Amino acid sequence: MSDSQRFPVAAHALAYLAHKGAFAAEQAVSSAVLAASVPTNPVVVRRVTALLAKAGLIATRPGANGGAWLLRQPQTITLDQVLRAVHGCAQLGCPPAGAKGCPVGESIPRAVGAAIKAADEAAGARLAQITVADLLKECPAAVAAE
Repeated sequence: MSDSQRFPVAAHALAYLAHKGAFAAEQAVSSAVLAASVPTNPVVVRRVTALLAKAGLIATRPGANGGAWLLRQPQTITLDQVLRAVHGCAQLGCPPAGAKGCPVGESIPRAVGAAIKAADEAAGARLAQITVADLLKECPAAVAAE
């Protein structure tokens, strides 16, 4: 899975777990069910849920009765936490090293790197204001089911 897909899959999975009220092992949602909602392959979901579990946002249980469930309420999980959990960034790339001896090539990579860092920090600050619960507010069918 590309780095650029981890964050959207993670946010989707967390919103789905919240929608299903999966807050305990007895309410675990399987990777196959999560994958059908995204839609993606269950292996992709398992890779992402492993990262979310390592970050302490969810718990998982392997096996036939396995699945994932939330360890925190959706209104306390911000999207910047999700982004960090899956090792995401603003996906603006990295500046190339630049050519030695070229006045532009030797200095522009630092300037571009600083711009990327500033954009990443701005994205993180905005994502810190959005929770998983907020995502569900954007989904009328999910809100109506609650």
